Amino acid sequence: MYSYEFKPQAIRDLKKLPKDIQIRIIKKLDYFVSAEDPLVFADHLINYDLGSYRFRVGDYRIIFDVVDEVLIILTLGHRREIYR
Repeated sequence: MYSYEFKPQAIRDLKKLPKDIQIRIIKKLDYFVSAEDPLVFADHLINYDLGSYRFRVGDYRIIFDVVDEVLIILTLGHRREIYR
């Protein structure tokens, strides 16, 4: 079974968001990792400098890498700002 953990930068990014968006993102992450293969919901990134994969949660993006069966959340933010 998969799990996830946040890098310090991702925690800072999450705390900057409104409380309702924070709850929505955490619930969605819980849903993704409860699936048999959470990478089904993910898209590969072209620019690997940011990370390997991304999840889409409304207008927000969650950038992450996978190590064994742990999703390492690298950063997250609004779609217009996250790729800059």
